[in-house]
Amino acid sequence: MTATAPITQDVMTIPRKVPEGPTNLVGLTRDGMRAALIESGTPEKQAKMRVGQIWQWIYQWGKRDFAEMTNLSKAFRAELAEKFVIEVPEVVTRQVSEDGTRKYLVKIAGGHEVEVVYIPEEGRGTLCLSSQVGCTLTCSFCHTGTQKLVRNLTAGEIIGQVMIARDDLDEWPEQGAPKDETRLLSNIVLMGMGEPLYNFENVRDAMKIAMDPEGIQLSRRRITLSTSGVVPEIARTAEEIGCQLAISFHATTDEVRDKLVPINKRWNIAVLVEALRAYPRVSNSERITFEYVMLEGVNDSEEDAHRLVKLIEGIPAKINLIPFNEWPGAPYKRSSGNRIHRFADIIYKAGYASPIRKPRGEDIMAACGQLKSATERARKSRKQIEADAGL
Repeated sequence: MTATAPITQDVMTIPRKVPEGPTNLVGLTRDGMRAALIESGTPEKQAKMRVGQIWQWIYQWGKRDFAEMTNLSKAFRAELAEKFVIEVPEVVTRQVSEDGTRKYLVKIAGGHEVEVVYIPEEGRGTLCLSSQVGCTLTCSFCHTGTQKLVRNLTAGEIIGQVMIARDDLDEWPEQGAPKDETRLLSNIVLMGMGEPLYNFENVRDAMKIAMDPEGIQLSRRRITLSTSGVVPEIARTAEEIGCQLAISFHATTDEVRDKLVPINKRWNIAVLVEALRAYPRVSNSERITFEYVMLEGVNDSEEDAHRLVKLIEGIPAKINLIPFNEWPGAPYKRSSGNRIHRFADIIYKAGYASPIRKPRGEDIMAACGQLKSATERARKSRKQIEADAGL
């Protein structure tokens, strides 16, 4: 398989009909927007300049109305309004945790829903994006994995999550205002619903928009993509996106990882680690993050810690230890605090950073591994009620 060959998912996604009517500019690349403008009648010699102007209005100033784009002629604005729209996903519900974490349930085309989480921290704020409706990976510790995959999100639906969060945070700057280096939304992690590398092109295009210097202006080092191990696309992530890489690892033997992260049956630990050793961007300044959820009696022994250190030997890395975030019906329990700290100590003494992630937003089911659309949760609840009643 070549580096650019598409990766086939384990289930078929439902084909999505392209809606008729005006074209949504949100999610188009610069080249895509230029082609759309030319097709709609914009002279080719003007198209590049027009893209630059419209791009800034949408992604730097956060405008959704062509009438506000005052450096464009009224006639051109009217033409744009006839042929194009600037639309982002609809926020259905917004919940705020006791710790300040915000969770948005957003509706996309077709009436489907995904969840997005904003985590405020001192001096920074991280937005956790979804890349698919549901997930095909069925990781047994993850609530999202119990929701079947429906479809990939478009680039517009992915970058649209960033835009609605900036709306809610009131973080679009006024035109002409001095640049403010303090940002409420300073980091992006692709760790929400779905496997980003099973939707590579749309994720790539959305992140290119996020990193564009004339728009949202996030540094590539402030974007982290988390994959469960789609090995053929890992090097491509470095080459075409250039963001930070995180691996949803969670086990030190194939026997255990096959159960926790079933994609391991396709690309096992040895194959995955080999791909990480060859990752084009890995260095001491750009370490790979290994995510490791702590499950009582499953993967939290001292032997596991020593095996983990041996497996990643020589890879510039840090290990994020994640206390398991329980959800109704979960088949696992969180490791004890003492066990987690002992595990972390072994890793730290081997020379690796081993932060223990503080669970955030647990009271609103916004913590790592808990995301699942409200309609799917309700549907599951109804089925459970019927089963309990013997219906």
